[in-house]
Amino acid sequence: MAIYVYSGTDKSQQQVSGEINAKDRDEVISLLRAKKIRATMIRKKPKSLGLAAFTGGVKVDDLSRFTRQFAAMASAGLPLVQCMDILAEQTEAKVLQEALKKVSIDVQSGNTLADSMRKHTKIFSELYCNMVAAGESSGDLDGILNRLASYMEKSSRLQRKIKGAMAYPLILSIIATGATAVLLVFVVPQFAGMFTDMGGELPAPTRIVMDISDFLQKYILLMIIMGIVTAIVFGRYYKTEPGHYMVDNILLHIPVLGDMLRKTAVSRFSETLSTLLASGVGILQALDITAKTSGNKVIEQGLLGSLEKITAGHTIAEPLEQTGLFPPMVTHMISVGEKTGDISSMLEKVAAFYEEEVDAAVDAVMSMMEPIMIVVMGTIIGGLLIAMYLPMFDMVGLVG
Repeated sequence: MAIYVYSGTDKSQQQVSGEINAKDRDEVISLLRAKKIRATMIRKKPKSLGLAAFTGGVKVDDLSRFTRQFAAMASAGLPLVQCMDILAEQTEAKVLQEALKKVSIDVQSGNTLADSMRKHTKIFSELYCNMVAAGESSGDLDGILNRLASYMEKSSRLQRKIKGAMAYPLILSIIATGATAVLLVFVVPQFAGMFTDMGGELPAPTRIVMDISDFLQKYILLMIIMGIVTAIVFGRYYKTEPGHYMVDNILLHIPVLGDMLRKTAVSRFSETLSTLLASGVGILQALDITAKTSGNKVIEQGLLGSLEKITAGHTIAEPLEQTGLFPPMVTHMISVGEKTGDISSMLEKVAAFYEEEVDAAVDAVMSMMEPIMIVVMGTIIGGLLIAMYLPMFDMVGLVG
């Protein structure tokens, strides 16, 4: 599967553009025909190198701030062009500033706001543009912009929680690895020379530590090179479809961490789909966008598979339940929403529930990782020190 960018005209001869997930160009054409879209341009989306800070990306906080201010101005009745000009002047993000100036020019030329934003895919995502389009068509642009800003703020807050949970054990691991390497490469050899001059048989733990130290001194440069090469190869493999899927699948099955990631994905899915449906985006298009913004390839593939069944006439809850990726509560709430005709509010409740669950999962990971990392660090560094001091204890015993 790959992502293709397209543009064309719909059944009402309106210009449309966007992204679609498909195996090849022929499948893209078939999918667009099913949506009554006549394509004028189809091309494969270039793969991202993950360097948003250097390729024109805009921070989520900057974009959500812009969206919130834009909503306030639109609610006050200011024309779109004037809103764009004012916001372009006051934003500190240069990339966003340039994009807003171009959007303003396009809107003055007669293009819709959504179509103008679609020309800047590095800044305005498909989700963002579709919600703006829904706001323009419904006449409730300010309301949808407020909803979009709230969604981005929640997503940013969730992302910070996950990063915070992962940062602590990562920092401790780096400190432990660095301290161990310094001891083995610089401190242990000093003791080794002293023990060699003394002669006699050394305790087994001391010999093991000295052998590890000798190995590191001889091959540490080679190990660093191999580590860099491995990281590059893994990074390239992770950017492929099978690699991304495999890594995400493994992460979901790691005890405690996998539970946190699964709850995070469910929370993001519920929040995204609820926001899109409440904004007036169609269920099929909303599911397609939600799949692409899920942040997990396993969840994405499961949603896209469900989307095919839903397109064929199935209910929404049934295919989602068959994936085995969503807890029974989620599919049950969606089923209730289908029967009552209010899926959006049901998903909003699910998102609120799982946001609290993510908080609890993050706390669980933190409370578990902290003592484990302290014990591991203490065992490694303490073990090295004891191994080096054992011969001295023997010497003291002999002298006594």
